[in-house]
Amino acid sequence: MDGDFRASFVREPVALRQFPALILNADYRPLSYYPLSLWTWQDAIKAAYLDRVTIVAEYDHVVRSQRDEIRIPSVVVLKDFIQPQKRVAFTRFNLFLRDEFCCQYCGGKGDLTFDHVVPRARGGVTSWENVVAACSPCNLRKGARSLRECGLQLNRKPRQPRPEEMLAHGRRFPPNYLHESWLDFLYWDAELDA
Repeated sequence: MDGDFRASFVREPVALRQFPALILNADYRPLSYYPLSLWTWQDAIKAAYLDRVTIVAEYDHVVRSQRDEIRIPSVVVLKDFIQPQKRVAFTRFNLFLRDEFCCQYCGGKGDLTFDHVVPRARGGVTSWENVVAACSPCNLRKGARSLRECGLQLNRKPRQPRPEEMLAHGRRFPPNYLHESWLDFLYWDAELDA
């Protein structure tokens, strides 16, 4: 039975994502909320053996080597503090997070892509100030035309987000999976209801 579990665990990519470890900075805050800072269970175990992290919570599952049986870490804390980034990286995920995972033309939430407000064919650049999240129908409707030519309007003018804004957005849009052992660490600095 153990061999079958191990074989399926190693072969199936989905199985490798079943036990992610939440990574906390030395101050016990997540390294990132956007996207949430996670490691694979293999990376978490390796970091623990290299004495780079402290394990503060574990899953009920174990992995076995020839000599050891190790519980899979669910929350690890870095031993050295890493200074948070002062600027938000321009990535597809961060763009969607800035725009709250909705089309900036119609407000739709499904099948998102991104659109250049001033089309690249007309000299538009790929930057925070010129790219927005857009659903496929709006993106196709706009094409390489200006907003005026296609009759679309932006819900919100695009701009570079501040790290504090992205932190707030990241908290509102957690990943699809949140293990119960993470909850005490994800929102511990949030204001409590009176």
